[in-house]
Amino acid sequence: MQIGFNTYPWAFAIPGGGEIQLLKYAEHLPRHGIDVVRYDLWNPAFETLDAVHFFSCVGGSVHFCNYVRSRGLPLVINSSLWVTEDTISLYPIDDIRAQLALADVIVPNSTIEADMLSRVLGLPREKFMPVMNGFDVHFAEQHDPQLFRRKFDIDGPFVLNVANIEPRKNQLNLVRAMRQHQVALVIIGHIRDADYARKVLNEGSRGLHYLGPLKHEDPLRASAYAASSAFVLPSRFETPGLSALEAAATGLPIVVTGEGSTREYFASFAHYVNHSDPDDILRGIDAALSAGPDPRLKSHVSENFTWPIVTIPLGEVYRRAIAALK
Repeated sequence: MQIGFNTYPWAFAIPGGGEIQLLKYAEHLPRHGIDVVRYDLWNPAFETLDAVHFFSCVGGSVHFCNYVRSRGLPLVINSSLWVTEDTISLYPIDDIRAQLALADVIVPNSTIEADMLSRVLGLPREKFMPVMNGFDVHFAEQHDPQLFRRKFDIDGPFVLNVANIEPRKNQLNLVRAMRQHQVALVIIGHIRDADYARKVLNEGSRGLHYLGPLKHEDPLRASAYAASSAFVLPSRFETPGLSALEAAATGLPIVVTGEGSTREYFASFAHYVNHSDPDDILRGIDAALSAGPDPRLKSHVSENFTWPIVTIPLGEVYRRAIAALK
C-alpha cells in the first residue's frame, strides 16, 4: 500500500505538533507494511498512490483536497482541531466543513474530538476514525539533566513550557501566573506570533528564561524535561500537545489545560487548569510541585501512546478509505 502525504505549503516553516505527527507517521508506517510518499510539487506522481493523507484544516487546503477527489483517489484528512459551539465563530467554518466533507475518513486525535467535530460541523460520525497522538520511546529513558543546565547556565528549580509562542498556547497567562513565584519559568519554542511574544517577554518576571526552539530530536530537549520540576501547558485547548506526552513519558508532573482531549490521554494523573485564569494556573503549578512525579503517569503513557503503538490503526484507516471508493 502506497500513501501520499501532504500538508499546507508553509507548514514546516515553523513546525509544531501537527508537523511532527506527519513525520512520525511517515517514519513508523513502513513497519506496518505501508509506504509513504511525501508530496512533491514538481513530481506529484498521483498515479502511483493508493490514497492521499492530508494533514491540517488550514484555510485554502480544500483546493488540494478537491483535486485529489477529482483524480478519483481515496482521501484521508487529519483534523487536529477543537471547535466547540462557543468557538465556532472564530474559525472559517464553512471552508473547514467543506474540506472535511470531502474525506473518505477523518482522523482526529481522540474520541472526544471526533464526537465534537461530528456534532458541531454536522458530519456523519462514522466518517471519523480516531488515532491517538504519540511520542518517541527515547523520552521514557533516563536523561542527564546537567546537559541542559550546563548549556543554558540554569541553576535551581524551574517549571518548563515547550510550545510555539502564540495565543493558543497561552504563555501570556502562564507568565502572569508565575510573576511572583520563587520558581523560575523556562519557555522553549518557536515564535509564531511576534506581537504576542513581545507581550509574553515584557510581562515575564526576572525568573523567565526564553531559550528559543529546540529541534525535536535534540538531546537538550529530553534533558530539559529531566532538569525541570514540572511541565506546564495551559493552552486554550490541546489535542493533546506532543510536548505534554513527552514530558509525561519522562516522569514529570504535568499541568495542562482542561479544554480539549487532555483527559482522554492523561486520565487522573495530570493537574488540570482553567486556561483563562492565571490564579488557577498557579494553583495547578503549586499542586504539581507539591505532589512531585507520579510513576503511574509515566507507565500509562508508555503503555498506550508511543508512535509504534498509535500508528497501528492507520492501516485500517487507509483500507476503509480505499474501500469507500470501490
